Amino acid sequence: MASKREPQAGLHTDEATRAMLLLMPRVIGRLKRTPLPEQLQSMNLAPRHLSLLAYLLFDGPMLVNQLAARLEVTPSTVSLMVSDLSRQGVVERQADPDDGRRTIVAITQEPSTRTAIERWLANGANSWRKVFEPLTPEQRAMFVETIEAYEQEASKASPAETAD
Repeated sequence: MASKREPQAGLHTDEATRAMLLLMPRVIGRLKRTPLPEQLQSMNLAPRHLSLLAYLLFDGPMLVNQLAARLEVTPSTVSLMVSDLSRQGVVERQADPDDGRRTIVAITQEPSTRTAIERWLANGANSWRKVFEPLTPEQRAMFVETIEAYEQEASKASPAETAD
């Protein structure tokens, strides 16, 4: 579905802020309504699992410390997530052949589980590809950087939250 607004040369800061405040709840609502494939429904997967699985699917097997750095969480948090997903047969762990103290994590090679994960991620990936395709590499980078900056700014505690 195309945007309901006519393309504009630009927006003032307040116009862009208003547009995003109205748009983001719809986007989040749509993401929350994205159904898990039937095979994954009993697994209690959360958004944090989506990010971890996306990294493994797109970038291949990784060390726990690499996943922690990319997810911006502690290695112990990743280890807990990996343990949970491993018990459910979603990921596999193996010792790093170069250093047995390190653990490499990969999406399971079990075909039906792997396919279910790919299907879960496919809608979002296909949507992003479609909207990014007409943009220049610079425009794509600006969009990603803007969303990252928003997430960082929004994660800061507001003065009301820090007041005693």
